[in-house]
Amino acid sequence: MLAIPDPVTAHDSLCAAEVARGTVRMLLRHDLIAIGEVPLEGGRRADLMALDARGNVVIVEIKVSRADLLGDSKWTDYLGCCDRYFWAVPAGFDISPLNGAAFLPGRTGIIVADRYDAVITREAYTHPLPAPARKRITLAFARRAARRLTTALDPEADGAF
Repeated sequence: MLAIPDPVTAHDSLCAAEVARGTVRMLLRHDLIAIGEVPLEGGRRADLMALDARGNVVIVEIKVSRADLLGDSKWTDYLGCCDRYFWAVPAGFDISPLNGAAFLPGRTGIIVADRYDAVITREAYTHPLPAPARKRITLAFARRAARRLTTALDPEADGAF
């Protein structure tokens, strides 16, 4: 039986992909190299994780609907995995909840993006990771990125060894 996608979910997925694309482009201009869908300790998954030339870790969580934003109660778990944390939203998104105390506006930044570009509208506070956590997260990032590149070059490589 053919599954017909829910138009709201399909739109949100497309919009999230566009926000991710524009955000990654902006991050690259700031010399931050990002990968998407990054598993974290504790079973969480970051939408985007990026590293800068000094080894600072940035996590970006993409939200394209108010319901998704208000329903996400586990995002604070990400704060222990990064030096800076950003919300990325599409243009026209109501960011008023992000200014509320529950969303830690003194700690989190806001990125507004479309499929072509993005802009930081509120800078994120830098909260340096402890050295052991930075090493563990950076090593996992590098290995994940290398595995993805290897698989892209040779889709059968994962099962070859």
